[in-house]
Amino acid sequence: MSETVYLETSIIGYLTARSSNNLILMANVEATREWWVIRRTQFKLYISQVVLDEVARGDAEIAVQRLEILRDFPLLDVNEAVQNLATQFLSKSNLPPKAGDDALHIAAATVYGLDYLLTWNCKHIANAQIQKKLAQISFDNGYELPTICTPYELMGE
Repeated sequence: MSETVYLETSIIGYLTARSSNNLILMANVEATREWWVIRRTQFKLYISQVVLDEVARGDAEIAVQRLEILRDFPLLDVNEAVQNLATQFLSKSNLPPKAGDDALHIAAATVYGLDYLLTWNCKHIANAQIQKKLAQISFDNGYELPTICTPYELMGE
């Protein structure tokens, strides 16, 4: 049984990113594309409707590319359990109120028991201080927080 990964929106954004003079951003874009080519097939990948809603925003041409990438991905239902856990994340952690979609991503990956949540959102999701609190909230609600990481950390050997 292969390990499971929830793809947060930023991963798809980096796959379709335009060229930039920001060297760190472009290195991360390259790492994402490399992970996509080399490692993606070694995992069972999931998204939620939140990801689809987010990738549909912005530049119309690129939004179409992003939606096309995600066309055949299994969708995790943002059900009551996911919404309840997201609400707890927002009220009991240091996630800001505007991070509602981020809380839903984390809650979906947690409620469905996925192994990893892959993201480039290091402000609200792959944030060590926030994760510590989210892990406790998850545990208190009978769940285990997935490993939250960037493509660098899931690259393997």
